[in-house]
Amino acid sequence: MTKNDISDINALLTKPKQIVIVPHKNPDGDAIGSSLALYHYLKQKEHHVNVIAPNDYPGFLKWIPGEEVIIKHETETEKSDDLINKADIIFTLDFNALHRTGKMEAVLTRASAIKIMIDHHQQPDDYAQYVYSDVAMCSTCEMIYHFIEMLEDVPSINADIATCIYTGIMTDTGSFRFRSTTSTTHRVIADLIDKGANNAEIHNNVYDTNSFNRIQILGCALSNLKSIKAYNTAYITLSQDELNSFNFKKGDTEGVVNYALSLQDVVFAVIFIEHKKENIIKISLRSKGTFDVNKFARLHFNGGGHKNASGGRSELDLKNTVDKFISILPTYNKDLSI
Repeated sequence: MTKNDISDINALLTKPKQIVIVPHKNPDGDAIGSSLALYHYLKQKEHHVNVIAPNDYPGFLKWIPGEEVIIKHETETEKSDDLINKADIIFTLDFNALHRTGKMEAVLTRASAIKIMIDHHQQPDDYAQYVYSDVAMCSTCEMIYHFIEMLEDVPSINADIATCIYTGIMTDTGSFRFRSTTSTTHRVIADLIDKGANNAEIHNNVYDTNSFNRIQILGCALSNLKSIKAYNTAYITLSQDELNSFNFKKGDTEGVVNYALSLQDVVFAVIFIEHKKENIIKISLRSKGTFDVNKFARLHFNGGGHKNASGGRSELDLKNTVDKFISILPTYNKDLSI
């Protein structure tokens, strides 16, 4: 984002505006954290702000300050569309292609509002008038911090904003262990703690408050874990019947793929989750080192994301999706070698 862009945005924000903030479909900690951080910041400046999520999100995110204001397009479609159509400015956070909002894509495409994209994923589309895109950033939440910094307004970050930003950085970096976590990230985190983010409480709320069924699903997933030693790869499957037997709720499989990646000598890990309602297999891909799961997902499973963490989907059934995945691995034999 250029100095001229920041100057323009500062000018746009000098007077109260009707602003809508949109995260991606199935929002995670970074999407919700960045959206609510920006919400609190803009409310301070006396703007009229609404956060509209395409659909619901996991229960372990429903304690974040301001969460109760989020409107779900899936259940409040007419209200959401009306707010989008009346907006002066639309911020799109943690995604860079409007199809990532699901059924909101059409109304967002038609909207006459000025669009501002803040995102850290690769290959952004060109729908926004102002784009802050940085694939080297660990999270959109860190980008929100730097966006406020570019506006020369870091002193305005209060405890609520700090908590939201901390949550997104923590969840998108695997509690600060991924390679994208830089020394700058840690300096940002230090400042957020100084400004009121309770790091121990945030970690407990996200990671240490599990339902019995969520732990049972984890056990089922681990029992389904398979290792393909020839390609330093491991994968997990979860069928719809297995999910149903443990009363699956959104977010219950969050982070499960990382157990496969933690196996000794594994550099590529995948989880395949059956979603019969959408008639797809949802795929999460993770890697260590140089193996690029963003390229793998884009080429083979209609997905994408980051070099070491991406998502995809398959319209084949669960068995055939796994068979397809296994059949592709020999192509990457050299890339997957240790």
